[in-house]
Amino acid sequence: MRSPAQDLRSIAFCLERALEPSYRVKAFRTAAAVVDRTPPAELSARAAAGTLTELTGIGKVTALVVQESLAGEEPVYLRRVQTLEGTPVSQGAAALRRALKGDCHTHSDWSDGGSPIEEMALAARALGHEYVVLTDHSPRLTVANGLSADRLRQQLDVVEALNSDFAADGGPPFRILTGIEVDIHLDGSLDQEPALLARLDLVVASVHSALRMPADEMTARMVAAISNPHTDVLGHCTGRQVHGHGRGGKGRPESEFDAEVVFAACARFDVAVEVNSRPERLDPPKRLLRLALESGCKVAIDTDAHAPGQLDWLVLGCERAFLCGVRAEDVVNAWDADALLSWTAARSHRQAAAAAAARAPSPGR
Repeated sequence: MRSPAQDLRSIAFCLERALEPSYRVKAFRTAAAVVDRTPPAELSARAAAGTLTELTGIGKVTALVVQESLAGEEPVYLRRVQTLEGTPVSQGAAALRRALKGDCHTHSDWSDGGSPIEEMALAARALGHEYVVLTDHSPRLTVANGLSADRLRQQLDVVEALNSDFAADGGPPFRILTGIEVDIHLDGSLDQEPALLARLDLVVASVHSALRMPADEMTARMVAAISNPHTDVLGHCTGRQVHGHGRGGKGRPESEFDAEVVFAACARFDVAVEVNSRPERLDPPKRLLRLALESGCKVAIDTDAHAPGQLDWLVLGCERAFLCGVRAEDVVNAWDADALLSWTAARSHRQAAAAAAARAPSPGR
C-alpha cells in the first residue's frame, strides 16, 4: 500500500537534489504535512469526490499525486522527477535526442531561411531524421518574406516533387512534411486561408507581434489560436530572447500571459507546446515547461532551424526537456511520420466537431 505523504516527500527530495527552486519543493512538503494531519477516511472521501484542493495547502498537482497514490499507483509526477536520479544531464538528453524521429519547425529560403528546401531536407536525413516539417512563415510577417497563399500552394508542389525524388533515390526512408509557422493575429485568428491550412500536415502557431500587450489580452489571443482546429503546435510561447540575434546583442523579455490558462487550453485541445531549441530563445523557460507538463500537455522539441547546420540544435532542447522531466512518450516528434499525421488529422477533426456542436442551436430552439 502506497503512502501519499511519502510520495509527496519523495518528489520534494528529488527536486531538492536537482537544485530546483525552493518554492517548488515547499509545495510538496506542505502538501505532505496536510496529508499527515488529515484523517485517512476523509482523505479517501475527498479523493473520490474530487475535493482535495479544498484543503489548504493542496493544489491541483499535489492533489493528483495524492489520488494516484491512494489508488496504489506510482504518481506520474514522481516518475518524472526520478528520471533525474543518477543520470547525467548529457546522458539523459542524448537518450531523449535518440528517440526523436523528426523536427516539426524548420525554415527554408522560401521565407527567411538561408538554404533551399532540398538542402534542408538532405541535412535532416543525414542527421538520421525520418522526416522534417517545412514551416516557412505566413504572409503577415513581411520582414521574413512570409508566404502568400499562392506561394504556399507552389511550395506544396515543390515538396511533392522532392518527396518523389527521395522515395526513388535508394537512400534511407525520408519525407518532407508540409507545414507553416503561421502568425497569430491580435484577435487570435491565424494568418492564412483556413482551407489551405487544412491541406497542411502540421501547423505551428506563433506570436510575432505586439509581444508586450497586456497579459489578459495576450492570454485571450493565445487561447483563441490554440482552440483553432488547424493549430497543432504552439511555437516559442513567451517570445523571449535570452540574448540578441541580429539585435546588437540585446535580448527580449518574455511576453506576459496567464500560463495556467494557456497550458490548460493546450491540454484541452491537444495542442503540443514547443520546446524551442534555438540558443537565443530557449523557450519556454524551464518553470513554464514544467507547468506545461503538469497541465498534461504534449510537447514538440524543435530547432526552428533557418540553416542546415542548425538542425543539429535538437540536443539543446533535449537538455532542457530532460531537466524538466520530459519523457519520450510526451514528445510528438518522437513518433514516426504516420503516427504524427494520424494525430494532427484526428485532433483537427475533434476540434472541428466540437466547434460545430458549439454553434448548433439547442434542442427546441
